[in-house]
Amino acid sequence: MNPKTASSWVPPEASTVARETDSLIIFIANAGAILFVAVTLVSLYYLWKYRRTGEKPTFTSPISHNNRLEIIWTLIPTVLVFMIFFWGFRSYMDMRVVPANSMQIKVTGKKWFWAFDYPSGTNSVNELVVPVGKPIKALISSTDVIHSFYIPAFRIKMDAVPNRYTTVAFTPTEVGTYDIFCAEYCGTSHSGMIGKVHVKTEAEYKKWLEEAESGGKMAPAEFGAKLYVSKACATCHSIDGSANTGPTWKGIFGKKHKMADGSEVLVDENYIRQSILEPNAKVVAGYQPVMPTYQGLLKDKQIDALIEYIKTLK
Repeated sequence: MNPKTASSWVPPEASTVARETDSLIIFIANAGAILFVAVTLVSLYYLWKYRRTGEKPTFTSPISHNNRLEIIWTLIPTVLVFMIFFWGFRSYMDMRVVPANSMQIKVTGKKWFWAFDYPSGTNSVNELVVPVGKPIKALISSTDVIHSFYIPAFRIKMDAVPNRYTTVAFTPTEVGTYDIFCAEYCGTSHSGMIGKVHVKTEAEYKKWLEEAESGGKMAPAEFGAKLYVSKACATCHSIDGSANTGPTWKGIFGKKHKMADGSEVLVDENYIRQSILEPNAKVVAGYQPVMPTYQGLLKDKQIDALIEYIKTLK
């Protein structure tokens, strides 16, 4: 988060959409405050002017209407409503009309993480990495239920719908790290469907792309430990033996697990690989078949690294 743009009551402004949205909200708040004060003062004035003083009450002559007053109280709200509509419509179009030079990133909502696919073929989980100043087109969908892709600092929110694409456009303006949430209740671990946006300089972004698949110079088990977090495995699988949505990874390698169909399976390299790519082929007894497939999200080297990491969890 960039401290220069953060405040005590709103997230930082980190995109062009955020600036437009906040300007409109401030205008509506100020206009509402001015009207509130004006109406309150007028009401207090007439309360004082026509207060009971003990004198014999007098009655005003009947008034059917006042053309000038009726025009004023009709015209002012009408002008304000049209201003807000066209201002808001302009902000809406900024999110819906994709610039010609934008970079498309595929955003996929799954229970319970966000997957991102980049033009280069690289992918990431729960970590969206974008270059600052580059227009981005987010092509959003879901593989299971309705999710909602929400980045408060960018002031964008768009539903991820199964079997359908939705789009939202934005341009990051501040280097930093910002939160991603799911804003649509989607099941047991909805509250844990949290990610990060990393806005980097162009040079940092290119370096990240180069290292994303290779894992740098890390040993396989070390790379697997990193993937355990970055690919959202930690959302459902603990490494300390504690219960979670999925089976713990602690001490499972080389052991036999009882499946939901009553059979037993040895947890070896083949079983782990199949569980990653075809998670519902063999479901451990006592657990629901809710794990999404990582087919296309993990390369062979990354699967191998996760297997080596699991082997170290004694």
